[in-house]
Amino acid sequence: MTAKKKIMMQGNVRDAALSILLEVSRNQAYSNLLLTRTMKTYAIREQDKPLLTNLTYGTLQYRLTLDYYLAPFIKGKLDDWVRELLRMSLYQIIYLTKIPPHAAVNEAVEIAKVRGHKGTTGFVNGVLRSVLRQGVRSLDEVTDEITRLSLETSHPEWLIRRWIDQYGLEVTSEMARANNEPPTNTARVNIAQTTVEKALHQLKSEGAKVELGKVVPEAIYCHSGNVAKTYTYTKGWLTVQDESSMLPVYALDVHPGMKVLDMCAAPGGKTTQIAEHLEDTGEVHAHDLHEHKLQLIEENAERLGLKSIWTSSGDSRELGYTYAPNTFDRILVDAPCSGLGVIRRKPEIKYNKTEADLESLTKIQAELLETAWTLVKPGGKIVYSTCTIDKTENDGVVLQFLERHPEALKLVPEFFEEAGLATPNGMLQVLPQHFGSDGFFAATLQKPASND
Repeated sequence: MTAKKKIMMQGNVRDAALSILLEVSRNQAYSNLLLTRTMKTYAIREQDKPLLTNLTYGTLQYRLTLDYYLAPFIKGKLDDWVRELLRMSLYQIIYLTKIPPHAAVNEAVEIAKVRGHKGTTGFVNGVLRSVLRQGVRSLDEVTDEITRLSLETSHPEWLIRRWIDQYGLEVTSEMARANNEPPTNTARVNIAQTTVEKALHQLKSEGAKVELGKVVPEAIYCHSGNVAKTYTYTKGWLTVQDESSMLPVYALDVHPGMKVLDMCAAPGGKTTQIAEHLEDTGEVHAHDLHEHKLQLIEENAERLGLKSIWTSSGDSRELGYTYAPNTFDRILVDAPCSGLGVIRRKPEIKYNKTEADLESLTKIQAELLETAWTLVKPGGKIVYSTCTIDKTENDGVVLQFLERHPEALKLVPEFFEEAGLATPNGMLQVLPQHFGSDGFFAATLQKPASND
């Protein structure tokens, strides 16, 4: 079943999706980044882009479920491209009711002819037609409750067990199912340039279907079209950003004229939000480990008309060599994390992460927090945030920091309490099922006003 030298099936949505799935599988690439690139290289028509997105995300989201269904029909080892082709075809047969099953089979056979050989083509055709004749086995055959939930929602069993330990079975089940729902397209209004009302009016005049967000005042939901292609976006009134990702800046409680540090800033969504809340006064120092990512921040700042942002690269754990102690009024530590809160946007994350990955990240997170504690002024505030829902990376990191620094004050932002988002221990934990947003965590820490 060795594949032929790759021949790109220009304009073919399913072959394009297969290329993405293979690159994700082979190189642990991010599907969301590959989608945009592949649409261009394959010259996918505008009307076919939603199907390409659906095939890519759907096949990734249900990988374990699809493998469970395919297992009785497959004996022996498969080339990776053949397995991905079968997964994608079965996804269409089971989950996409608008596509006739025989059409999905025929498309798969055509791709097998181009990518493989006669034997491969016959194998793909035989497996998929057997599925059509016999149907797939029921998940009810799986008697273990946790294993069944793992297969139903296509989350690795170790991850389901870990979440059950942290949140209980019911919340875990809701979370795993929510991760397979399509994300809401959300944008943030640039309140330094306009008002939410004006932005909504402008978008509606362009034919966009939009409404106010559920929690953050400047969040809006976009239910049609690509908001990044609107005139409203081009003239700097909008930033594409998930609603829960906007919450840490509210916890930061910035005021005009402050000096603020964003330690892990790229791609700059929170950086620009900070500058907007500062009314583009004061200073926002945006640092990121990767120098090439600073361009994203600078381009966004320019488009949004923001002048108060300064960028530089390097390991933010070493910023104590760059700035004097007690330099900043506010510091955001939006730390590198496992990303388990954004599975619905990057479904491959749930297969690529291990428990060892999660444990190793906590050391980096703790070191970033220690550096921030040195650099924040007495009376100043630090917000530690992540886009994960794992308690070890979240509550665990903060509570261990508080053990090392008993003088630190843990604050509960009024905004979180009013929105009903504060946890019993005074932190913020948004889960994907709460209001259809990404999973996100934030905690606010304050250095005492005096060291006396």
